[in-house]
Amino acid sequence: MSVICERFDSLGCDSPDHRYKLGIFGGTFDPIHMGHLACAEEVRDSYQLDAVIFVPTAHPVFKRDRRIAPARDRYAMVKRAIEANPYFDASPIEIERGGDTYTVDTLRQMRDHYPSNVDLFFIAGADAVSTLAKWREKEALGTLATFIGVTRPGFLFSENPEEETAQCDTHINVSYLEVTALAISSSGIRERLRNGRSVRYLVPDVVNAYIADRGLYR
Repeated sequence: MSVICERFDSLGCDSPDHRYKLGIFGGTFDPIHMGHLACAEEVRDSYQLDAVIFVPTAHPVFKRDRRIAPARDRYAMVKRAIEANPYFDASPIEIERGGDTYTVDTLRQMRDHYPSNVDLFFIAGADAVSTLAKWREKEALGTLATFIGVTRPGFLFSENPEEETAQCDTHINVSYLEVTALAISSSGIRERLRNGRSVRYLVPDVVNAYIADRGLYR
């Protein structure tokens, strides 16, 4: 059986009568920043998740028109950023799998790996969740995980946000959460770095040091 992550690879195996909640936070993380970390922690606390696994994408199909940092660098930055939080871990499964990155493949791999007493919760921005109708094998997504759509600065809900995913007609269980997140974006950080500006306090110090050492985003 493949290894998902270091800290929580055997979650649910030792106590089969207990139910566990496992968050899966997928994203490009180019680079990971304080907003990502604050969002994951607020979701973990609000939904009482037992753990959150960050899964950096390998080749995101919706970003083929943009140059992104090498996957191994993005994974290394995530590992450094989450190290101090005992509820967080990172997984390289999408990088190791190779090819285009599709959420349904990741969720299937997670579902096959963890026992049935572990419930999966996929975390994504509410704007991304609103496009579920365009995701690969959308009919299967609802059988694999509950989706948590988190609001981000500048995102506006409709009066009934659930209607935004009703077009999928796939019985996907979507929950929405407004999070107290900083107005930070990876694109903004990349722009600041290209212009030689400081990103201190926008990304963890260990990530800032890694970016400088590797000469990323210059």
